[in-house]
Amino acid sequence: MATGRDTQAQGGTGRTRGRPRSFDRATALEKALMAFWEHGYEATSVSDLTRIMGIGAPSLYAAFGDKRTLFDEVVQVYADTYGAFGDRALAEEPTAREGIARLLREAAAAYADPAHPYGCLMVHAATNCSSPEVEALLRDRRNAGIAAFESRIRADVAAGLLPAGTDAATLARHAGAMIQGMSQQARDGAGREELEALAEIAMTIWPHD
Repeated sequence: MATGRDTQAQGGTGRTRGRPRSFDRATALEKALMAFWEHGYEATSVSDLTRIMGIGAPSLYAAFGDKRTLFDEVVQVYADTYGAFGDRALAEEPTAREGIARLLREAAAAYADPAHPYGCLMVHAATNCSSPEVEALLRDRRNAGIAAFESRIRADVAAGLLPAGTDAATLARHAGAMIQGMSQQARDGAGREELEALAEIAMTIWPHD
């Protein structure tokens, strides 16, 4: 009759010798997110990722695919967590004006938060990037945000909450420029109060009904 040790050696219920060490996937993914956010896609190598995530290259490829596939997942996680304040602001506030104003205020707080890298991953991860696919991914994400602003502004124009002559496309692009500029300012050392002051000034150009 086989002993417990024999059962393990034969691939039974126990751990087999040489089996790769398990790791917490969510924790490893969070570490990868922070690396890409801080250093960008191009400057973060696979060897950097394995060191930061605390796993070997075989485990990284098995769990996440290649570097590009991992980055795609990181971008989605960022959009659903750290970057989700924008969608919430537009969805929860009663008007486009109030939604954008809240978005800019919350961006000021998020981008200057020392608990994680400064600024926005969507803006900075493609810096000096030689991958057209990565550049396109982040550009499409940013442009989708501006499109969402424009849609909300047009809805308010149609509802009479903004003047009929409001240039929705330009106003939306202005909001996008403020978001991207505040992100870079945060990377350059601007604090929360300074960014909040910019957000307040940005809203003064909005037309009144």
